[in-house]
Amino acid sequence: QTRGDMTPAFDIDAPRWDQGTFLGRLRHFLAVTDPRLALVPNAELERARALVQGCRAGLVPPGSSQEQLRYAKTLYDSAFHPDSGERMNLLGRMSFQVPGGMALTGCMLQFYRTVPAVVFWQWVNQSFNAIVNYTNRNAASPISLRQIAVAYVTATGTALATAVGLNLYTKRAPPLVARWVPFVAVAAANCVNIPVMRQQEIIHGIAVTDGDGNELGHSRRAAAKGIAQVVVSRITMAAPGMIILPIIMERLEKFPFMKRIRVLHAPLQVLLCGGFLVFMVPAACALFPQRCSLALADLEPELRASIVAERGDRVPYVYFNKGL
Repeated sequence: QTRGDMTPAFDIDAPRWDQGTFLGRLRHFLAVTDPRLALVPNAELERARALVQGCRAGLVPPGSSQEQLRYAKTLYDSAFHPDSGERMNLLGRMSFQVPGGMALTGCMLQFYRTVPAVVFWQWVNQSFNAIVNYTNRNAASPISLRQIAVAYVTATGTALATAVGLNLYTKRAPPLVARWVPFVAVAAANCVNIPVMRQQEIIHGIAVTDGDGNELGHSRRAAAKGIAQVVVSRITMAAPGMIILPIIMERLEKFPFMKRIRVLHAPLQVLLCGGFLVFMVPAACALFPQRCSLALADLEPELRASIVAERGDRVPYVYFNKGL
């Protein structure tokens, strides 16, 4: 066989890198969160989906190389939901997190001094977060428009109350403390937005499977674990830029040349936020495996009993998609 030929045993769904290690997951998410993928036209994404689905069915176009199929799988993973297989909206894709996040984070860090500015940028940010959270939910658990609205209003209210309250409280605090208020507001909102947006998973549980993908039932504890990991990942994603960048800007703004170019402070913060997010988006996504596991002993007693009655001790762990 030549270098570009397909091998009969090629499995397009087999991870290219070991997803059991942080480094393997990081390499995977560096590929699928690449901001350039947000520019790929829908027609090319649909071709990638057709190629992936054809490969799964054993219908590979003649002459297709492994690299072509791997690139198609990268496009598929970046744009299509792992549960439903539907194409995700552009704003909610992880490949859009760098351009979207850098603009919003940069503006929140720059315009933090007045209450109207705080209110406006926190509202815009929570609107963006609501889209991302809905897009990357576990799609096996449906959510109504009313529940989406409640999650949006609750998270936005939490962010605004935190940001405005702390903004007023820190008027006499050192300037750097006030610069950290947006991060506290974002972290608090994430702790509310994600669980509320995905409340159906907590109430009714999410589908858990065995190692071969056979469904075993629905678990609320699995949902709670997955959602908690997503909350940690999202806060981690924002933390370096929103904690370190204010320190950098606080020092830079003391230089005379920076005082002369105040109009460029916001664009500079946006660009610096982008530098942080280029690495932090894949790193935060890679903190925990997307195909999460839970020991059988940690499941709800009734579900554990059902699995043991049917499978005995052959299923030590169950697996589920935690979402992003």
